[in-house]
Amino acid sequence: MKTKITIATLLLVGITAVKAQKYDIKTAKTYAEISAKTDGKWEARKYIGGTVFKNVDRLKLAPEHTDHSFDIRYEGPGWESNRIGYRLYLDWRNAIDIFGKKTSEIVLPKVGQDNFDSYHEMSDWGADILKAGKGIGIGSIDRYLNNEKLHFYEVDSAIATVVNKTNESGVKVQYYGWKTASDKIDFTSVLTIKPNELYTQHTIQASKEIKGICTGIVKQKNTELLKKESKNKKWAYLATYGQQSLVPDKLGMAIFYQINTIENTPDTDLDYLLVFKPTTKATSFYFLGAWEQEPNGIKSKEEFVKYLDQKLEVLNRKGKM
Repeated sequence: MKTKITIATLLLVGITAVKAQKYDIKTAKTYAEISAKTDGKWEARKYIGGTVFKNVDRLKLAPEHTDHSFDIRYEGPGWESNRIGYRLYLDWRNAIDIFGKKTSEIVLPKVGQDNFDSYHEMSDWGADILKAGKGIGIGSIDRYLNNEKLHFYEVDSAIATVVNKTNESGVKVQYYGWKTASDKIDFTSVLTIKPNELYTQHTIQASKEIKGICTGIVKQKNTELLKKESKNKKWAYLATYGQQSLVPDKLGMAIFYQINTIENTPDTDLDYLLVFKPTTKATSFYFLGAWEQEPNGIKSKEEFVKYLDQKLEVLNRKGKM
């Protein structure tokens, strides 16, 4: 029996949800979703009660929402290919995490259904394999100003939308009134994943030119930093490799970026950062994880570097992946 969601219920909960469209995940090679509870209630900044998480195509974040509010399944939108999965913490942290997959099947619909954070435990499909902690995760957005990351503590509103197509899936997040230091801007992130690929294309755009918009890779112990520029000096990658997963086992992480979009590359206590030049133009980069337990996965630094170099050559020739 379906639970009827009324306008009154949505107003009570504090989110605006649009019912998810049908998508055949049995044959799909990519998938994106966002899933929230709509029949419980807020007590301070925790969401209490509610029967089940419901997938929606569009969700306006409740003003009460913060980290570990329990209203959104695995804390934000998720997207995956047949090789790897990712999720975005849709709160002040705004970090991107990695779901390592031990299967080529679509797995996100069952992640976090039995227990809110059960995905931290290894299962048949895989697990959450990255500890972001206070770091930036992989390929997410923050602002770095005066040697400090400013996060998304003050945002007037945020809307997440998911799209599933035959040849790609993705998530769009629109932040309205993001305030940091003395600046207040609107900001858009579009995250797209394609079949048979590890990488996500991340396209960002700010409504005003401000300094310090950044992405990066969280620092972990037991890793090696890897860097390389393309032959035409237009693209480069920043990467880490080592026994840095939560398992623990070998995990590679990388960001491919256009060199002329980057202002500086600070090496901080928590992260390796890439700080973008101020612009209101859309800017695209690519990030990825490569886990050794993926079926036929990358299992050594040498294999990882070979894979990165192949992708860098594609960017050198085509200017895109």
